[in-house]
Amino acid sequence: MQTGYYAATGGMVAQFNRMDTIANNLANANTAGYKRDQLITGDFVRLLKEAQDELPIPNHTTEAAQYFNRSLSRVPQITDAYTDFSLGSMQRTDNTFDLALGKEGQFFAISTPQGIRLTRNGEFTLNDEGRLVTKQGHELLAADRTPITLNAGYSIATIDKNGQIMTNAPGDTQMVANKKLMIVEPQNIRMLEKEGESLYIPDPADPLAPLADSGGVMQGFVEKSNVNAVNEMIALVEANRLVGMYQKAMDSQMNDLNRDAIEKLAVTRR
Repeated sequence: MQTGYYAATGGMVAQFNRMDTIANNLANANTAGYKRDQLITGDFVRLLKEAQDELPIPNHTTEAAQYFNRSLSRVPQITDAYTDFSLGSMQRTDNTFDLALGKEGQFFAISTPQGIRLTRNGEFTLNDEGRLVTKQGHELLAADRTPITLNAGYSIATIDKNGQIMTNAPGDTQMVANKKLMIVEPQNIRMLEKEGESLYIPDPADPLAPLADSGGVMQGFVEKSNVNAVNEMIALVEANRLVGMYQKAMDSQMNDLNRDAIEKLAVTRR
């Protein structure tokens, strides 16, 4: 069995997965609030060491796991994936309902048909009913977990750094307190699951308590994605080159070595 062929195949598959992730990051480079994904590449021997004592074999003995072919243990494969939640750059828009969060780890709470979702995409607008919604029509939630409705007669709406909305009464310039945005900070940010449309599914065990003083809301700004297009293109070229190298290694294993073996074995000695 030509184990080098399998090692090269595993490496090529890992690079294909990496290229898919990079392509998705580049496709969302201009998506407000998007956070880049990253893959971690490991090898089978490390995974084996971590789980060797818990293998589904009699008595869970390490001796029973020795049947593994050690020559296959260095096949590279994707061992984990994570989302980089670092801040993106802030772009000034001066739109009343464009909001950004200047602190890492904080999210807006959104109501969807599937339940509460979190997002950092602050491109909000008013729908026909006067409610603050996302571009997809999902309602932005207040701290009391109800939709935020702004009367059409309000000519001014300001939002402070803690998410408190201030509006003017119809026909009056005096600003009065309206609802407060539901800004949350998940207990374990690594438990968030991407759903698409810049939405995250929170951990069901997380109570998602609204922050009393978030201190990070910026009105008239939008947080851009944290994707560095230049770095992603460099990584894409690197992954593409590695695929070519693995392809040559596979070709050498299947063609050159086989041909060399056949030619030598075919020689008969008199």
